[in-house]
Amino acid sequence: MAAGSLLRLRNGGCFHSAAPLKYAPVPRTALSPPVVVVSGHRNHPQFDCSVRFLCPKSAIPIKKEATVRRDTIARSEVAAVGPVGGSSSSASEFQLVSQVRGVLFYSVTAVAAIFLFATMAVVHPLVLLFDRHRRRFHHWIAKIWATLTIIPFYKFEFEGMENLPLQDAPTVYVSNHQSFLDIYTLLTIGRSFKFISKRSIFLFPIIGWAMYLIGVIPISRTDSRSQLDCLKRCMDFIKKGASVYFFPEGTRSKDGKLGTFKKGAFSVATKTGVPVLPITIMGTGKIMPPGREGIINSGVVKVVIHKPLDGQDAEKLCSEARDVIARTLLLHGYGVH
Repeated sequence: MAAGSLLRLRNGGCFHSAAPLKYAPVPRTALSPPVVVVSGHRNHPQFDCSVRFLCPKSAIPIKKEATVRRDTIARSEVAAVGPVGGSSSSASEFQLVSQVRGVLFYSVTAVAAIFLFATMAVVHPLVLLFDRHRRRFHHWIAKIWATLTIIPFYKFEFEGMENLPLQDAPTVYVSNHQSFLDIYTLLTIGRSFKFISKRSIFLFPIIGWAMYLIGVIPISRTDSRSQLDCLKRCMDFIKKGASVYFFPEGTRSKDGKLGTFKKGAFSVATKTGVPVLPITIMGTGKIMPPGREGIINSGVVKVVIHKPLDGQDAEKLCSEARDVIARTLLLHGYGVH
């Protein structure tokens, strides 16, 4: 087609003329001049007129939007998150490591207990003869056993050691109870006190026998008679110069939060006239969670020894001791019921 457009007029079914419009030649990159196409008679209903622009090559740059395929977005999102099975794989590996650590933990404690229990058994007659109620030598052996067991698996630290009573001063110790590891950690303090434990634990070979030699007080939680007998034995020990250790919650916390305290320990303290020493234990529940005694996670245990409390009102002593422990737990990010 010429640079100038043709004007075509049709009248009466014939073309009378076709002449180019007088326009100067334009670059190929510009819009073409208008082309007027007329068909039919303008008074005829089929009369049609249209103006067309021929554009061999547009001079107006058209900006194209960048397009990203949807599957590319999906792939990049997955790449950002990581492999689908990555988190579950890491969790499985972590769990496996904790289980292996648990096996090693019980292996170490069993081997150490065999040799140390033999020592306790040999000197037990002498202990009964010279230190029947406190049994400080047995507690010293227990401290060595607990220290050898836990040092390879977790770190522990103590705060407030200056608040501990003298070795010969009978005291009622009370603390929160997070894990089976509480006993191991508390034995490293180096004080001789009588724990209260379920009767079923005494059936464990070596460990249960050692508990019997140390003088741990058995109790049956479902038997009220056994509970009364336990409190009487505690008072007898205190009157004879020994100390006792209570977990006033009665059992380990299932969710790591501090539970309600029972008044038994505080009744013993008020009736015997000895102070109550509150202790806060943190971290053992994360290392060995309740109900999962077969694993040992890594972590740090902290034990805070508070100042002793005195009083003649068991209810008030119970409230004060729990408040002290609860404040410390809350301060370190633990929960309280």
